[in-house]
Amino acid sequence: MKVVTLTLVVFVILSTSFPAAIEAADAGDTGNVGVTCDARQLQPCLPAITGGGQPSGACCAKLTEQQTCLCGFSKNPAFAQYISSPNSRKVLSACGVAYPTC
Repeated sequence: MKVVTLTLVVFVILSTSFPAAIEAADAGDTGNVGVTCDARQLQPCLPAITGGGQPSGACCAKLTEQQTCLCGFSKNPAFAQYISSPNSRKVLSACGVAYPTC
């Protein structure tokens, strides 16, 4: 439990320290033109990613909204470990979001 709490604290600190707010470069595939990529929007997914549980509806909605941003997040050292984790793949699959191929 301490590891999950520590991971959550680190994620919150990093997400506020490195706000990944960029325009989605390839938004044409999903119709999300003009989506602002912001890793903080994915905080509803953190419990499922760090704990391995089922993602919430809010998590799935944000993953769908931020789908075009996942490649950018995976290239950012502050967020890469979360995107590439086995639980992240499970969460993406449960939400019907394709794992990014960058």
